[in-house]
Amino acid sequence: MFWPPVALLLLALVFSLADFDNFHAAVTAANGWILSRFDWLFSLASFAAVVLLAWVGMSSLGAVRIGGPTAKPILSRWNWFAITLCTTIATGILFWGTAESMFHVNSPPDFAGVEARSEGAARFALSSMFMHWTITPYAIYSVPALAFALAHYNLGRPYSLSGPLSLVFGRAATGRGGAIIDAVGLYALVAGVAASLGAGVMTVAGGLHTVAGWYDGALMRLGVTIAIVVFFVASSVSGIQRGIKVLSDINVKFFFALCAFVFLAGPSLAILSLGGDALVEYVVEFLPRSLSFGERAGDQWTRDWTVFYFANWLAWAPITALFLGRIAVGYTVREFLLFNLAAPAAFGALWMTVFGGTAIEIDVATGGALTAALNSDGPEAVIYALFQTLPLTGFIIVAFVAVTFISFVTAMDSNTHSITSVCLKPDAPGGQYGTSALVVKVFWGVLVGAIAWVMTSTTGIAGVRMLSNLGGLPGLFILIAMGAVLIALRAAWFDEVKAASQPAIAGAEPGRISAKAEARQD
Repeated sequence: MFWPPVALLLLALVFSLADFDNFHAAVTAANGWILSRFDWLFSLASFAAVVLLAWVGMSSLGAVRIGGPTAKPILSRWNWFAITLCTTIATGILFWGTAESMFHVNSPPDFAGVEARSEGAARFALSSMFMHWTITPYAIYSVPALAFALAHYNLGRPYSLSGPLSLVFGRAATGRGGAIIDAVGLYALVAGVAASLGAGVMTVAGGLHTVAGWYDGALMRLGVTIAIVVFFVASSVSGIQRGIKVLSDINVKFFFALCAFVFLAGPSLAILSLGGDALVEYVVEFLPRSLSFGERAGDQWTRDWTVFYFANWLAWAPITALFLGRIAVGYTVREFLLFNLAAPAAFGALWMTVFGGTAIEIDVATGGALTAALNSDGPEAVIYALFQTLPLTGFIIVAFVAVTFISFVTAMDSNTHSITSVCLKPDAPGGQYGTSALVVKVFWGVLVGAIAWVMTSTTGIAGVRMLSNLGGLPGLFILIAMGAVLIALRAAWFDEVKAASQPAIAGAEPGRISAKAEARQD
């Protein structure tokens, strides 16, 4: 599981350093091939994830408790929500919350039928951000996470991607086949994490340039990358209860505080009005946008934005699902969908309404100040241009840089746990907190940081986008397979539970698949 993705990623890193022009040409060609061949499948699979989870939530499977009827939660609901939100957000909303709105307002696609910088363009921009940051992305996370949680805790399957997949694919997903599946998942996650880290590094570097006047070049981005990697490895080594639990609690409180400040300091009534109009447009156009109907099909805007986002979430989803499923023990399936899908999606809508809506309104009011920052200094500069129009500018920028830093540390902290658990053999010396685990965590942290630094210091945001797509392709097929697992579980679950709960079966415990599965878990 460890060596195949490591070899592939190290080879890519060496190639990029030795001959960047040819490396960039090869990655660009691969990226173009993925988008031209699989853009429709990215859209279809992502929409299918939403439909599948709605079906699961309304079915009797929704009442099943992860881990069985006597299982106890390891986290409070608040900590569960905070860790889930921080694990899945990383630095995405911080980087794109204002920058994306400027792209869409100034350059709406032809199929939107609106003029640039018009009210229609503003509605299109914000409704597009709802599409990219709310229900569909969290459905992409929730499908594999729920499949893993039920397979691991209720069926006693191994802590791996191949564990739940063996329910559908049998022996083909065990042994060497299982190792290949886990290796593919690791590759997808590292590519996606490197892309997210790249966005975070650009955001932090842009903030330091704004506050301290430091030159935002390759050297500064290297320093920021090293600092983030050191902190998330240190946090990961300290364990969930002492590391990520504390960081996520701080992080989410920062998120809400920033939202409240920007909303109150900005054009509040205009934000509410635009947000309401955009929400209506998002609901009305959810189906055609999800499936890229009509003119959207094959349009470059759809590939550059919607498919890009889906690919990024799909890159994170497989291995992240192991962590999200792990911390869900003790809660029911419906509670899982509430805290892994509904609540984070609602927060995403809130954040994009406040930050995206404020950016649009202030850009109009200032005659294009945020657009000018985008054009002159890149997307990482837009958020700081926004803060410079609000009170307490210096303090807010410093706080924002800090929360961006902590945000990625928190996200990578949780994923490092999953990466290490997948890479190490069950009998590794010291277990999760031993020397072997520490070496694995440090190694992956350094590799992720190196990839992110090379891409952001050379191609900038274009490199981040390409990394997302390259990691998203294998994640796409893992999502489809995990969807099949959920369908199989739904079809078989209650026949087994009904049999297990009959009085004739002495000692049977409702909520577990079978006595044999319970024995395996014990």
